[in-house]
Amino acid sequence: MSSDNKDQLPGEHFEPRQTATSDDYTPDQAKSLPLDPARQRLVDEILALYSCKPTVERVKRYSSDCVYDDQFVYANDRYKMAAQWFALPKLFSASVNNGYEVVKNERDFIQFKNDQSWTFRLIPKTARVTGLVSLSLDPSTIDSDFIQVKYHKDQANEKDYSHEGFGFSFKKWQADNVPKVLNVPEMKEFEQDKHAAKEDVRKYGTGTEEGNAPKEDFTKR
Repeated sequence: MSSDNKDQLPGEHFEPRQTATSDDYTPDQAKSLPLDPARQRLVDEILALYSCKPTVERVKRYSSDCVYDDQFVYANDRYKMAAQWFALPKLFSASVNNGYEVVKNERDFIQFKNDQSWTFRLIPKTARVTGLVSLSLDPSTIDSDFIQVKYHKDQANEKDYSHEGFGFSFKKWQADNVPKVLNVPEMKEFEQDKHAAKEDVRKYGTGTEEGNAPKEDFTKR
């Protein structure tokens, strides 16, 4: 398929893969790469989603055939992914962004270290988590004022995801079933996305460098 038609490919095609020399993703905001206004708005809205402030417009920052991939979830369309964002305020009473650092700003890719504090609703505990957030951008929207994401990956340690085994089965089961029990009116906006194009899950055998995940040193910038 020509590069002109790349935007027609579903999210699985846009997966970024990398391992790291360290699981320390503590951001240094003083070193954050600058973003133009359209890209800054995109990152701001992604951070608002992380901060338990989901809206229909913010979820529309993703293409209908997007993939969301983190240590707990593998959602392979926007309907499933929307359920994850709208479920967060039901699980957490607060989520505060403590800072982020943009480490890559390429034409079709934005990557940043993120520092987030999550306060659980049912137990009086706050967990502070750092991670590496990778956003593969929809080629058809890169030059627009409303940039969308094809693949969103959030890595909490130095490994990537193998997409195999019990852990992955749970991630996919969770993403498939949360929409069935989540009762929020905003989900109606994304029902048609259940039928978005999909590709088979790419499996790598391991989350290490041998699993097509080149190692990078994110501590040196």
